[in-house]
Amino acid sequence: MAARSKARKRAFQILFEADQRGASVQSVLADWVRHARSDERQPPVNEFTMQLVEGYAQHIARIDELIATYAVDWDLDRMPAADRNIVRLGAYELIWEDGTPDAVAIDEAVQLAKEFSTDESPTFVNGLLARFKDLKPRLRRDADADA
Repeated sequence: MAARSKARKRAFQILFEADQRGASVQSVLADWVRHARSDERQPPVNEFTMQLVEGYAQHIARIDELIATYAVDWDLDRMPAADRNIVRLGAYELIWEDGTPDAVAIDEAVQLAKEFSTDESPTFVNGLLARFKDLKPRLRRDADADA
């Protein structure tokens, strides 16, 4: 598995853990970093993982607002936790992470859905992120105006 794919997988795991614990993603990230430094069996949290988690944390409210608006027939709280956090991570990377091509951000999110969620999840994740991709210039403009 490529280094960036592993970093995304770890970022997803951090978002998922924070969601399940009702903790901030920053505190869970700090726990992971601390644990990796104190236990040599744990792999270090790389820079790209930190970048994804911290970037997501900066846009948490806007990302959840977008998901709630565009996830047809799905309330954010009723969405499977894995899907919710995969889409959160994918939305951040797609909209705000300029170093990642759109197709890569979507494909990586779909791969996470295949690994961690239901058989229907890859289609759901792909469809929602594709919608965000189509709306990206407007979403980016709106986010910049809100900042």
